[in-house]
Amino acid sequence: MSLKARITDDMKTAMRAKDAARLGTIRLLLAAVKQKEVDDRIELDDATVSSIVEKLIKQRKDSISQFQAAGRDDLVAAEQAELVVLQAYLPEQLSAAEVEAAVAAAIAESGASSAKDMGRVMGLLKTRLAGRADMGQVSALIKIRLAG
Repeated sequence: MSLKARITDDMKTAMRAKDAARLGTIRLLLAAVKQKEVDDRIELDDATVSSIVEKLIKQRKDSISQFQAAGRDDLVAAEQAELVVLQAYLPEQLSAAEVEAAVAAAIAESGASSAKDMGRVMGLLKTRLAGRADMGQVSALIKIRLAG
């Protein structure tokens, strides 16, 4: 079953269960998927749907930090609930050790020796770790490895 089909089935389940919060989040996700399909005039594959989920998760995390800074605990709770629903559609996340091993392998494979080579390493890892690791943390790890 494709990721998009799974999301659609989950929407139907949420409708039957009258789970308004979950239904709203899933509808938001499906709207983003459909918008991308209409804009690009293509049928999205699982990798592209995962990237949309990642984008929505990043937006939720940014909103949570902004709402916490403003002291809006009610909005923080709503964003965190949406975050939990969205994270269910990402593949299983890699452990820190697995990410470090992937970074080390990519650095060795690309022959990177300085921070100037960071783009090459990120290019290799972006496809390998898509949806399975926080690319911001991966980037920071690469910087540390190439600096020292």
